[in-house]
Amino acid sequence: MSCGRKAESTCGRAREFINQTGLCSGRVNKIKVVIMVSMMTLAAFTSFGIVFGCGVVAFIALIALIVLYNGLAVRRVRVANAFSQIDVQLRRRSDLIPNLIEVVKGYMQHERTTLEAVIRARGDVNAAAGEASAGNFGAIRALSTASMALGGALRGLFARVEAYPDLKASAQFNSLQEQLVTTENRVAFARQAFNDAVMRYNEGVVTFPGNLVAGVFRFQRAELWTTSEDSREVPSARMS
Repeated sequence: MSCGRKAESTCGRAREFINQTGLCSGRVNKIKVVIMVSMMTLAAFTSFGIVFGCGVVAFIALIALIVLYNGLAVRRVRVANAFSQIDVQLRRRSDLIPNLIEVVKGYMQHERTTLEAVIRARGDVNAAAGEASAGNFGAIRALSTASMALGGALRGLFARVEAYPDLKASAQFNSLQEQLVTTENRVAFARQAFNDAVMRYNEGVVTFPGNLVAGVFRFQRAELWTTSEDSREVPSARMS
């Protein structure tokens, strides 16, 4: 029943009560007026209370929506920032590889297959990095796979260096290898930070009541940076 109908019903009951009592004198008319005014005032306050209560509920719901939305948006920004840190380290590693190839190919002339594997894997990483972003789940998976392949190719290259004592003694080669090892370690730390950010973001997306906001505003789950057991190993900075 609406607020206006409630007030009208209250006043009607008041009139019915007065009419049934048979109060018709001037003094009683004053009492009648007082009762009518009191009933109308009570009905008005009741209506105001209902409207005010609805307004409070709507305001609280709006605040909750804003808080949940901003929480998901902040977590998504942190995921993007963590991914950019991985991207920086992958590009640094990619930039070091041409110099490494130039150094080793003078010694490893009969290791063409090994060198080509590193060059090809580097190209795959660069291609995947160009398409990847924190919100492009398929591209992140492709970049992760390409990065693992490049890590495997580098480990194969460093394993072959064992057969070339002059190359192992090269100061330039050792310097490049040291830089690559450092970069691999930074990639590992950045990867862990990225996965932590993704986990926190995904928790907000799938748990109640965040999942309601995520569904309305199209917050999608992010992809973890997955690795194989072998890809977690980095080349040793020291050659035996």
